[in-house]
Amino acid sequence: MPDDWRFGGFGLYVHWPFCAAKCPYCDFNSHVSAKIEMEDWRAAYKREIARYASETGPRVLNSVYFGGGTPSLMAPEIVETVIETAAKHWTFANDIEITLEANPTSVEAGKFADFRHAGVSRVSLGVQALNDADLRRLGRLHDVATAMTALETARNAFDRVSFDLIYARQDQSLSDWRQELTTALGFSPEHLSLYQLTIESGTAFGDRFRRGKLPGLPDEDLAADMFILTQDICDAAGLPAYEVSNHAVPGQESRHNLIYWHGGDYVGIGPGAHGRLTLDGQRHATTTELSPGKWLSQVSRTGTGELEREALRPRDHAGEYLMMSLRTTEGLDMKRYRDIAGKPINMFDINDLENLGLLQSSGDRLQATRDGRAVLNAIITRLLPDD
Repeated sequence: MPDDWRFGGFGLYVHWPFCAAKCPYCDFNSHVSAKIEMEDWRAAYKREIARYASETGPRVLNSVYFGGGTPSLMAPEIVETVIETAAKHWTFANDIEITLEANPTSVEAGKFADFRHAGVSRVSLGVQALNDADLRRLGRLHDVATAMTALETARNAFDRVSFDLIYARQDQSLSDWRQELTTALGFSPEHLSLYQLTIESGTAFGDRFRRGKLPGLPDEDLAADMFILTQDICDAAGLPAYEVSNHAVPGQESRHNLIYWHGGDYVGIGPGAHGRLTLDGQRHATTTELSPGKWLSQVSRTGTGELEREALRPRDHAGEYLMMSLRTTEGLDMKRYRDIAGKPINMFDINDLENLGLLQSSGDRLQATRDGRAVLNAIITRLLPDD
């Protein structure tokens, strides 16, 4: 399907790789640096946008997302340049969403007005916990009071505000999480990203866990109970899950993330950024250099920050669509899947999973049930196309 990406739209992801400190649970491409040459980064981002635009030609851009790292450490002038450059090369959708991730320290919160002036319309705050002891355990540099001040400041500056929380933390009980989530909902959020703590290799937490130095993590049953409780409480509060870890008042979903989950195209610039780009009917996966210094040098020296561009086979494209779409409550369009893969999903597997109460289908729409979303990885593994 040469124009399949249009089902999901078109977005721009900008990766800012720097943080004030590296959180022990984080496996994102983030770095601590004493000195950042802001003008060099501004020039590199501008150059990369122009390069990609020369390949895509005219398109309607549905979203811009500044992720990281800690994008709220960026100079607002860089954010403004990125937005202006994107607007120069692509047509902005009337309802374009421009999101910036932020950490709720008082210094960064003071820059919110400048980011709004630069064109940012939505902010995503990395609150992560609502008690100070756990914030320290998670390596965060803010306390709860600072986070609440930042949340209020953000609401005064931006049209739309989301914030993140992590659950299944060390020594956290089900009642602890119930109280914390209830407190969070008391702030009347429009969007919440609620992630279960995962221990990733290559992180400080991963190293501690391997050495038996990370006690108090919940077992699988407690973590599953926390997931179910999250759905119940958020549903009752009017923020149903529209994706496994994301909840929103209807109409307040993250449009940028929906591009990923709906199988749209997105340009990824910055160190470690990934992209998906359909050119002349062929969908490509793009990757970039991880090292900030090497990425910056590469853009300056060769005119491109890409490391690799891989043409995706129909099987791979279909597998990605399956993995992403089943994360959402609206699910997968089986006709669209057939058009991408050239063949349908195995109906024996679908029927078996439906009988187990893990999938449900209606017409061409296939969805994971509530029980299914709790074991989604196993479902996806079962349904992925064979070679």
